[in-house]
Amino acid sequence: MMSMDQLPSGNKVPPWVVKAIIMFWVGWVTVYIGTGMVRALRSLLLLLLVSLFISFAIEPAVNRLEGWGIRRGPGTGIVFIAIIVIMAGFSAAIGTALAAQINGFVNQVPTYLDDIDAWFFRNFNTHIDLNRIRDEFVKGGGVQGYVGAFATNIVGLGTFIIRFLFQAFTIMLFVFYLVAEGPKLRRTVCSFLEPERQETVLSIWDLAIEKTGGYIYSRSILAVLSAIAHGIVFSIIGVPFPLPLALWVGAISQFIPVIGTYFAGALPILIAVIDKPSEGLWVLVMIVVYQQVENYIFAPRITARTMEIHVAVAFASVLIGSALLGVVGALLALPFTATAQGFISGYRSHHAIEEVTLAESARRRGRRSRNKKKAEGEEEKQEEREQ
Repeated sequence: MMSMDQLPSGNKVPPWVVKAIIMFWVGWVTVYIGTGMVRALRSLLLLLLVSLFISFAIEPAVNRLEGWGIRRGPGTGIVFIAIIVIMAGFSAAIGTALAAQINGFVNQVPTYLDDIDAWFFRNFNTHIDLNRIRDEFVKGGGVQGYVGAFATNIVGLGTFIIRFLFQAFTIMLFVFYLVAEGPKLRRTVCSFLEPERQETVLSIWDLAIEKTGGYIYSRSILAVLSAIAHGIVFSIIGVPFPLPLALWVGAISQFIPVIGTYFAGALPILIAVIDKPSEGLWVLVMIVVYQQVENYIFAPRITARTMEIHVAVAFASVLIGSALLGVVGALLALPFTATAQGFISGYRSHHAIEEVTLAESARRRGRRSRNKKKAEGEEEKQEEREQ
């Protein structure tokens, strides 16, 4: 038992209490300041995350060019130029097709309205007053009214474009540094770590590059196959602008997770319906059929050597990513999940499954179930006899 002279004085606070109070307030201030900094720098951290993903995606191509004798700096510039040219060509093709189709639809609206009026007269012997709608399109009141309203917001549009270009330039700058100075950056990071930690960090880094590059590679192959198949069918059906629409379906369906197929198919179906309703039906059939072919034939073979994630895990990762970071999180979810899956599978131990043991266990469960039912039946019969 503690003696009276060992007890702390009533006017003196124990040292551990003072230390606990100080640690509490230091921790609270640290968390408060850290949370505020993360909120203030959220946009910058998001740009860094996107830059890191893009650097992982293009580094295999830069490594290939380096193997051909091209230095990393010029090699990164070549990859950048190729990506910009592809994106510019894709945007120009889709924009031209969409603008021409919208313009053609606007010009045909009076004819469509006349056809609707004639159909009602043939079937119901009545006319519908569509003159006001027709006059709005003929005189420009409807469409040009929207254009005028859009023109009033041109300042906001200009601000958005400037912000977008600034963010794009920032991402390109970060990506160039991460790729061109990749080996040097990895050496700098590992110089602060112990040797055993260095190996772990480098393995995770290499695995992230491998999985992200594999993701882009497999998605690109599937996009090309999808574009070729849809381009051929769209040309046979007679859909306007078959090549741009096929490129749209191939790219969007592969690089937008989960909903990409439906989002990609909406545009060609809409354009086909505007041109001829029967064409829209055939486009829908083509998209649905090809999706099944891709899911069961193309995708398993192509992703088997690059990135294979269970459908449920992929769907859950996309939902989590979109909830945390929105569209950016949804796009980054699959490569991140593939990297984590590869890292976990590489560091955990696997055990062979004994099929004989599983079969014997199933037979034992079946015998126990049958014996239990038999015993319950005998108890019921015994109760009936006693009654």
